[in-house]
Amino acid sequence: MKFIHYIENISGISIYGLSSLLLFGAIFLIMLIWSVKADKKMIEEISRIPLN
Repeated sequence: MKFIHYIENISGISIYGLSSLLLFGAIFLIMLIWSVKADKKMIEEISRIPLN
């Protein structure tokens, strides 16, 4: 069975709940990939912004 079938069987879930879950997962995955591939000097610069 596919994952979508498990989610559809949850009572009370609507398209809004499913779409928000997928949107959160997509954004989280994109940010995870960006943080791994980002230049370390840029990350260090960004981390110092609140202290300046």
